[in-house]
Amino acid sequence: MRGVPSGPAISPVTIRVSGKLSYGHLSYLEWLIDSAADCELRVVLDLEQLEEIDRDALFFLMDGENREFGLVSCPNFIREWMAHEAARHRAA
Repeated sequence: MRGVPSGPAISPVTIRVSGKLSYGHLSYLEWLIDSAADCELRVVLDLEQLEEIDRDALFFLMDGENREFGLVSCPNFIREWMAHEAARHRAA
């Protein structure tokens, strides 16, 4: 994936992710993010309606956050899992 465009002239685009997010969805989501970056749009993923996520999708969000995209309205269970995995990775 490409990096997040920066600068005051960059317009944001919000991609709403709802329901389930799993490994099978990631290539399409990555394509959407890359397409927005090609148009010099800053991408924000709105996760307010996300109810279920698998481990691969969790790591996708962790790896891309604040680099390829921003996250808004991230459910607590996802933030808690991210924190747990980050602590586990630091301990290894």
